[in-house]
Amino acid sequence: MPPREQKRVAWYTKGNEMSNVYSVPLVDRKEVAFGTMAFSFERPKEFVFEAGQHLDLTLKNPLYSDDEGSVRTYSIASSPNETRLTIATRMRNTAFKNSLREMPLGAKVQIQGPMGSFTLHKDAAKPAVFLAGGIGVTPMRSIITYAAEEKLPHRLYLFYSNRRPEDATFLEELVALEKENPNYTCVPTMTEMRGSRSAWPGLTAYIDAEMIGGRVRDAAKAIYYIAGPAAMVTSMRHVLDAMRVSDEQIRTEEFGGY
Repeated sequence: MPPREQKRVAWYTKGNEMSNVYSVPLVDRKEVAFGTMAFSFERPKEFVFEAGQHLDLTLKNPLYSDDEGSVRTYSIASSPNETRLTIATRMRNTAFKNSLREMPLGAKVQIQGPMGSFTLHKDAAKPAVFLAGGIGVTPMRSIITYAAEEKLPHRLYLFYSNRRPEDATFLEELVALEKENPNYTCVPTMTEMRGSRSAWPGLTAYIDAEMIGGRVRDAAKAIYYIAGPAAMVTSMRHVLDAMRVSDEQIRTEEFGGY
């Protein structure tokens, strides 16, 4: 398997995964936060996925190459109801990301998927609590958007930590979804406002047990979803351990290679 700039390690798995390979054109790209871009590809009609899953993306004829290879794994940020497949990534000075940034619209890439079990649980009586750090919010964007579109009965909470507001991918959209879904609460927090150019009237603390417990009804029976950098995932596991949340209640994805 080629090295990947974004990788996830899932400690929760279910069933056998089936994935297929498709050739799809790039149809749009835009900056969605400081140093972060979203790339949208035409979605094949046959590509059916669950909100929260991921795919492998291969550049067919990259403009640049290096020892890291031409394949990366990305969470799907778009809802299963959308006609495009959207991914979002921190932009670094690598051959893969420079090629992705500069490839012309209409150029094709290869995708394989869907894969993964970082998906919303079925029992709506149990709240879903999403603990996101940085770009780790991408699969949660898919789940939360889909829940609003489908009017799912689950009670959803998103705790979203970033250094500054300008670093927070999809922040405005995720906050606005509260108006569409009365069962959803968004709790963004910024941890390094000294370097920010934006005003921030909200929380500036790290996500902890007090922040979660003070907002989540039935926190003891909730299902918790953690996604972000390795250090953030480890920190959130410690928080949940202190809250005496069992391993069976935790779904985790770890993002690396920023």
